[in-house]
Amino acid sequence: MVGLAPAAHGANRTGRMFTGDRSGDWLYDALHRAGLASQPEAIARDDGLRLSGVLVTAAVRCAPPANKPTPAERDACRPWLEAEFDLLESVRVFVTLGSFAYDQTLRVLGDRGTGVPSPKPRFGHLAEIRLADGRAVLASYHPSQQNTFTGKLTERMFDQVWARARELGGG
Repeated sequence: MVGLAPAAHGANRTGRMFTGDRSGDWLYDALHRAGLASQPEAIARDDGLRLSGVLVTAAVRCAPPANKPTPAERDACRPWLEAEFDLLESVRVFVTLGSFAYDQTLRVLGDRGTGVPSPKPRFGHLAEIRLADGRAVLASYHPSQQNTFTGKLTERMFDQVWARARELGGG
C-alpha cells in the first residue's frame, strides 16, 4: 500500500506510517475489517498491531507543506520507494491511496519495464490496472479528513478497495 507521505503529527511523531492520525484510524480500521490487521487501531509503534500480507509505505518520506510534494521532493525520495519495491518479490497488488501515490507508483513500475499501459489510465477510486507482468495496481481515494468528512470516501467504498485487493492477491 502506497500513501502520499508521513503525516506531520502522525507517522513523523510515532515512527510508523498512518499511526496516530485520523487517516490511519480509517486505514487500520478498514484493514482490520478485511482481515489484514490484527487490531482496528494504530496508536504507537509498540501497540501490538500486526499486518498480514500488507506493507504500508509512502511515495515521499517527509510531510510536505500543504500535502503537495514538489517534483524535486518526489524524485529525491524515489530511491527509497524503489528499494522497498525491490524487497517485495511476491507482491501481487499495489494499492495506492490518492493520485500522487498512484502516479508515482505507475512511474516507478513503468520505468522498470513492468508493462504499465500507455497512455496511463486516469486515477479514480477503484481504478484497476493490470500490468504486463501479471500484477495489479488498485487505486483508492486517500483516507484524508478532507475526503472522509465530506463523504468523498466512505467506509463502504474503502472496504471495497480492500476486498478487491484481497481478490487480486489471491486471498
